[in-house]
Amino acid sequence: MRNAFIQELVQLAQHNPQIALIVGDLGYSVVEPFADLYPDRFINAGVAEQNMTGLAAGMASEGYHVFTYSIANFPTFRCAEQIRNDVAYHKLPVTVVSVGGGLAYGALGYSHHAVQDYALMRSFPHLLIAAPGDPMEVRACMRYLVEHPQPSYLRLGKAGEPCFHPEVPQVAPGRWLEVAAQQASHADGDDAKRKTLLSTGAALATALNWQQATQFQDHAVHSMPLWGLDCKQEQAAHLRNFDLVQTLEDHLTDAGFGSWMLEAGNTGEGVSTKIKVHALSAEVCGMVGSQATLNKLGGLPTQWEQE
Repeated sequence: MRNAFIQELVQLAQHNPQIALIVGDLGYSVVEPFADLYPDRFINAGVAEQNMTGLAAGMASEGYHVFTYSIANFPTFRCAEQIRNDVAYHKLPVTVVSVGGGLAYGALGYSHHAVQDYALMRSFPHLLIAAPGDPMEVRACMRYLVEHPQPSYLRLGKAGEPCFHPEVPQVAPGRWLEVAAQQASHADGDDAKRKTLLSTGAALATALNWQQATQFQDHAVHSMPLWGLDCKQEQAAHLRNFDLVQTLEDHLTDAGFGSWMLEAGNTGEGVSTKIKVHALSAEVCGMVGSQATLNKLGGLPTQWEQE
């Protein structure tokens, strides 16, 4: 995903001279294509993420769309006050880019686990979360964010993620993208239940794997790459299309995407949809291991284990 991000950023910057990139002394072997082409719009702020975010806000107030780039928790929790007060409150076009969402850097321990970031970022009014599920969704989110500059949080995987969309999809805040249809053999008849696995971020791969298990073969698979506080109330209309929605996310259960959807269903009129949340247990916070191992230990296995 990070390669798709920098490729798309370079292409967009060719037509938009106000796009700038600030890094926190990392991103080597990834960010060079932008830095080499646009050295006057590239800044290494050093290991000073709060300063990086304040600088980004200042540049954004002067007309730039600034992307800040760092790993996991460093551009989010370390900069929470600057994001809240400098960026979101003033509705400035700063996109906070976090690489290694979820447990992608699980081998580096809890300091690199990005499993509470949705909880933080979704609480800020006017801040849009962009959590693409594959490289095509990365490109789609980038194009949307540049066309609609605003405070935003782009949560990327690490590297090597496969593409699930044949082309770049059209995305919008709160929109559900159908990635795999509900199988007709399981959906025929007036009494058939309308079911889907709804994921955000890298959990899309898990949702597609789970659909192959007998228990989920009667589910469609949807992805929601753009969401946040400002589009929560729109979800009732989507939920009413289904009898059962099962959400997936590589984030702690508390205050994550599934909780956001439960809140949307609870406040929406006429919503009788059953919502079941699949997310990570807090046990992973004290563990070190590979992404796949920690996801499985946390309750979000890559492959569904048949019951």
